Amino acid sequence: MGRLHLHIKNNRAGEALFRMTPARVAAALERRPDVAGRVHVTIDWDTDNFAASMNNAHGLLTWDLPTEDLARVAPNLKWIHIIGAGIEHLQPLDWLPRGVTLVNNRGIHAAKAGEYGVMAILMLNNHMPAHYDAQRAGRYDPHFATPVAGKTLAVIGVGAMGGAVARQAQRLGLHVIGLRRGGRNARGVHEMFGPEALDAVLGRADFVLITLPLTAETRNLIDRRRLDLMKPTAGLINMSRAAVVDYESLAAKLRAGSLAGAVLDVFDPEPLPTGSPLWNTPNLIATPHISSDDVESYAPLTLDLFFDNAARYLEGRPLRNRVRPRLGY
Repeated sequence: MGRLHLHIKNNRAGEALFRMTPARVAAALERRPDVAGRVHVTIDWDTDNFAASMNNAHGLLTWDLPTEDLARVAPNLKWIHIIGAGIEHLQPLDWLPRGVTLVNNRGIHAAKAGEYGVMAILMLNNHMPAHYDAQRAGRYDPHFATPVAGKTLAVIGVGAMGGAVARQAQRLGLHVIGLRRGGRNARGVHEMFGPEALDAVLGRADFVLITLPLTAETRNLIDRRRLDLMKPTAGLINMSRAAVVDYESLAAKLRAGSLAGAVLDVFDPEPLPTGSPLWNTPNLIATPHISSDDVESYAPLTLDLFFDNAARYLEGRPLRNRVRPRLGY
């Protein structure tokens, strides 16, 4: 074959850190001279020239795309790289043409996610949500804390992000329990279980960290019944997708004082509407989906992965970060 045609579909909406600009692409190709001369890269916005570009494209880098009749629109397409870890916005995947591999961005978020997760744990341990509420109300209301070392963190979904938080938490002296499909061990986790142990693990944890993909299995996984299994002194952190947790029940428990606090970075819809009761829920810190996106390195790391997969394709090797359509991640 001639040069590999790689197409990048940027979105005008959204944050600049997710845009793969010509300058960022050129810099990434300078880091991969073994690939630079073997690929032809086109860059566009939204669907301005999507059909024309995809007619010859072998690889596509994007967040979303028109999926209807894709096999006809892109007859040479071999893989699609989604610039996020979650692909729930593309479900169901019955549109994916036969022979086209879907890959995601898992792992890109790990370093930043690890830092955010530890920050959230320390904020909950030191009652910062309650102190923030008191500050807004003009109250001087001390809440004293004990050191975090020796307390228990449950990481629900030990993938790249959850694993990064687990390793950071272990350094602080936390006892880390993990849950993942198959129960395979991971660095930074003292005890690992499969999904069947979720109820038991929730009752042991001082901090519960959610880093799960959103699938049919995980939607509303942390419902009112499971929130009730948590210690009233425990805190919850959600860095995955809002629909994994029953936020209405979570807010009710926070208002009742039957859960100590929560740090939420994900919502549905986003941005969080101004009328949402979550804005005024006590003992809750809300951040606008920024936990794992590094403003400087997100795009370069994404492009490094994209071009590494281009090299792998040219060499006949398996692509990295392949999504399993049956599992949805």
